[in-house]
Amino acid sequence: KFAMVAPDVQIEDGKGTILISSEEGETEANNHRKLSDFGIRNGTQLQADDFLQDYTLLINVLHSEDLEKDVEFEVVGDTPERIGPKPSEPTSRNISNGSDDGAQPSTSTGNQQ
Repeated sequence: KFAMVAPDVQIEDGKGTILISSEEGETEANNHRKLSDFGIRNGTQLQADDFLQDYTLLINVLHSEDLEKDVEFEVVGDTPERIGPKPSEPTSRNISNGSDDGAQPSTSTGNQQ
């Protein structure tokens, strides 16, 4: 849902408990466990970080009994597909010798004394 490539997810509990690691095999033992096994309940915060894409999410876990049939979870808020692409950078201008003041090279041919 968050379009992360190599996420690291930890519980914001001051202990740094890692649920998911981008390092292969580091948290494989967690795959069969439930969130409640880690003490994650209504109101728990998780931090998800994707170093490869340079973005971090703070996830607030909220328990709900009102989900539609066969829906396990719902993402509420801005997700990457809703955010859209970043505005393009302004086009760069040709700058020579580090100067952008519009000055042109001298073309005078007068005699110098």
